Amino acid sequence: MVLTSHDKLGYDTEEKSGLWYEELAAPYFLFKDAGIDVVLASPKGGKSPVDWRSELPQFQTDATRRFDADPAALEQLASTVPLNTVSHEGFDAVFYPGGHGPLFDLAEDADSVKLIETTVAAGKPLALVCHGPGALRHAKGPDGRPIVNGKRVTGFKNSEEASVDMTQHVPFSVEDELVRLGGLYSSAEDWHPHVVEDGLLITGQSPASADPAARALLNKLRP
Repeated sequence: MVLTSHDKLGYDTEEKSGLWYEELAAPYFLFKDAGIDVVLASPKGGKSPVDWRSELPQFQTDATRRFDADPAALEQLASTVPLNTVSHEGFDAVFYPGGHGPLFDLAEDADSVKLIETTVAAGKPLALVCHGPGALRHAKGPDGRPIVNGKRVTGFKNSEEASVDMTQHVPFSVEDELVRLGGLYSSAEDWHPHVVEDGLLITGQSPASADPAARALLNKLRP
């Protein structure tokens, strides 16, 4: 699971941000309960920041409460491995949770781009949720075209970004960027679960899509 290291909403602001807690917690326990070894990685390694908004009471779920009560999970989150020390060769699949943080680091990080490209080229499943699909921005397939070109995809909607008053704060729109790259974008109603599978590429629209996207990834791993 590839997490953000970016803890601010922007590059020169004191407004805190990071990953969206539910989008980490729900997939994490689905994978763990299925007997899968989970490694958390981030560009800088060490503690991956959690967006404080995602820890507000109205956004808590059974999974986030379970994560808060699990010392081993909290230790993993506090000590993620540096992204430049992992490669697709050590893993069967890769999952990107969202939150605004990934738009500022994972979307531009060379190690993240390389991991995405090599995972896809190796024929392994890749799932990205909410703002996570923004990490596909610079990734190209073996044919040199954007990985999302001609692929059915989804990601955080413009209307969802506007509804939380963040449009002016993000470096790019996930929806617009996927379309610009040639992705065949679709969405459901704001904040509803929506997961799109195109081959081994799995994308989810918003936080509610994290659980079903992880289940879709699990199905790719089952014989």
